[in-house]
Amino acid sequence: MKRMTVAAIEITAQDHTYAWVPDGRNVPFETKTLFPDSAAVPSIKLLVEAIWNELDRVRPMAVAIPGWSAPYALAALSWCGSREVPAVMMSESTADDAGRRWWREKIKGRLLRLCCAALVGGETHRFYAKQLGMRYECIFTGYDVVDNDYFVRGTDAVRGDESVQRVQHSLPARYFLASCRFVEKKNLFRLLEAFARYRQVSRQEAWELVLLGDGELRSAVEQRIRILGLSDWVSLPGFKQYDALPVYYGLAGAFIHASTVEQWGLVVNEAMAAGLPVIVSKRCGCVSELVEPGRNGFSFDPYDVAALAWHMEYIASGKCDRRAMGAASREIIARWSPMTFAENLTKAVYAACAAPPSKTGLLDRGLIAALIRR
Repeated sequence: MKRMTVAAIEITAQDHTYAWVPDGRNVPFETKTLFPDSAAVPSIKLLVEAIWNELDRVRPMAVAIPGWSAPYALAALSWCGSREVPAVMMSESTADDAGRRWWREKIKGRLLRLCCAALVGGETHRFYAKQLGMRYECIFTGYDVVDNDYFVRGTDAVRGDESVQRVQHSLPARYFLASCRFVEKKNLFRLLEAFARYRQVSRQEAWELVLLGDGELRSAVEQRIRILGLSDWVSLPGFKQYDALPVYYGLAGAFIHASTVEQWGLVVNEAMAAGLPVIVSKRCGCVSELVEPGRNGFSFDPYDVAALAWHMEYIASGKCDRRAMGAASREIIARWSPMTFAENLTKAVYAACAAPPSKTGLLDRGLIAALIRR
């Protein structure tokens, strides 16, 4: 397969939702940040102009577009239609990750048919893209990956210095870890209720809970912890930068992701690369691909507090071989690596270039313009 040159366009270096600090590492391809000095786009008009100008400068053979609803994605799709350049849609949506209305599905289907190929999460995502009108043979999986090697190396190093790291970071001897934004869909209140039930059963043998992250519900989460009498057993270290994550993963006993809505759940990839057993909500798009019940973890109904509490009790008990589960997690996630993403994106690009060009008519251009400014 012919080697391709890659160029990446970033809208802002940081935003209000994910406050990552750029680490300054060099990447082996061209990158361009359109608004480097801002955490928000000044205006839709300036956003569209900046994307069109940069794509005109790069003149790509194809454009891989993340999603189909954000203004930046629609701006890139409109440029592709105008310049007759193939578009590859990158998506992690599934048919049941949110309420569906027929007219919205019609709009999404129309937008997707303007693309020549797609890169999606897993098979459930692939089936949804097919439902919306994309040809099945032009849909590839492997969109949702993390740097597995980073978490393998980092967590192994932390475990080699475990006693010092626990004291330095004030972490319990045994704990469940959750890492997410503190927003409604992350289901933190039911997670806390399940943890309270688990502690009632396990008593002196019970693990603690570490909740990484921050967000609009933090004060409500703190209040629920007090009401449930968990203040001595739940830690809230706050939002942590990327280089600090191996410490929290490496010293945990198991990972929990309890979302009621989650298109994928990249934190599950991170936890598995860290070699942890995982307990993951059935509403997470990664479940069917990454969680093998009884082998590397369990899945559960996110509304079933008792089920989550039971899984916590089992994972923390002597009946569970956590070392074997963690090893299985690493074996499974090895198939979902940056190389997987690169290879399948390459396949999607060549499929897009070989497909008949999509026709962007007047109605399509009007629809995209209206959606960008909605």
